[in-house]
Amino acid sequence: MLSVRSLFTEYANDRGGTVNAVQDVSFDVPEGALFTLLGPSGCGKTTTLRSIAGLERPRSGSIDAGGRVVFSSDKGVFVAPNRRNFGMVFQSYAIWPHMNVFKNVAFPLEVRRQRPSRREIEDKVMRVLAAVQLADLADRDATKLSGGQQQRLALARALVMEPQLLLLDEPLSNLDAKLREAMRFELKRMQRDLGITTVYVTHDQSEALALSHEIAVMNEGRIIQIGSPRDIYERPRNKFVADFVGSTNFIGGTMLSAAAGNGRCRVATALGELNVQCVETLAKDAAIVVSVRPEDVELSEAPPLREEGDNLCTGTVEAKVFLGDYLDFQVKVGDSVLLARVHSSLRTPTGDSIHVRMRAEKCVALAAAVAPRAAA
Repeated sequence: MLSVRSLFTEYANDRGGTVNAVQDVSFDVPEGALFTLLGPSGCGKTTTLRSIAGLERPRSGSIDAGGRVVFSSDKGVFVAPNRRNFGMVFQSYAIWPHMNVFKNVAFPLEVRRQRPSRREIEDKVMRVLAAVQLADLADRDATKLSGGQQQRLALARALVMEPQLLLLDEPLSNLDAKLREAMRFELKRMQRDLGITTVYVTHDQSEALALSHEIAVMNEGRIIQIGSPRDIYERPRNKFVADFVGSTNFIGGTMLSAAAGNGRCRVATALGELNVQCVETLAKDAAIVVSVRPEDVELSEAPPLREEGDNLCTGTVEAKVFLGDYLDFQVKVGDSVLLARVHSSLRTPTGDSIHVRMRAEKCVALAAAVAPRAAA
């Protein structure tokens, strides 16, 4: 439904130089999907979203929405933002304080060139207010809404125009942690029920993993990896993605033999030789790091049964932190310290010996250093 190709967007900085905010960004979003641009501050994700919205004019590339070209440097096409039929919700909700809930949502319809009838406006507004569960608050002053309700009001105002594409820029960042978690479920429900194609921008990894059909991880203006939330988390293609998306252990080492991508390989590390998963082709003797998530470092007081491909070792509990339904253990194995996340029922005291198991399919070998590159 949305196709972005070879997008370059630049702007001048305060010193008169040029910032290459977006460099060779390409991706596709199927109809009805929620696609997330994820990355640290300054990585280019908001500039990409603003380029799609028409609020930034890219230097080159093309943007096609539902078969309609809204930007093309080759064809000289630039459709104005108000003619793209895209809805956008910013980090600040920009709720009009002098209007009630109904009037906030109705306003975009009342000022459009072809204004619907009063009856049509009322039907459209009440339909979207019902979708965001605000229909019973239609007469309430906008300033008397909670933060979560204001966020839903901003969504309703974007949805009432029946946009072809919904663009969301950090819409939950102003909410407290508990409300933000609740609103993730609300957003996912609304997006699924309405079936609206959505591009979502966030720096919050948990948010991206919880909401998205697909995620594009960005850094320094480029897309580093595109994949499903599970692919991004379990099969990162490089150290940046593994480190940025969730927490992980990095174990340095070298390849013992050449390995093709998506296959099992063996590496030499400070923990000994490990069986690992290779997601890309790696040469013999190449410097690598093994990424293994804390929840995949299995701990037990009794020696575990070995299964094919298991990596077993013994360590010492150096520290542990109780976090309610789970515990974080720091386990020293030789000169290395592994972070393990386990069920809170494990009570091994600090200083005691403990057994470690890491399954080969959960240990991902990555090149020690990989330059960012564009993803098709």
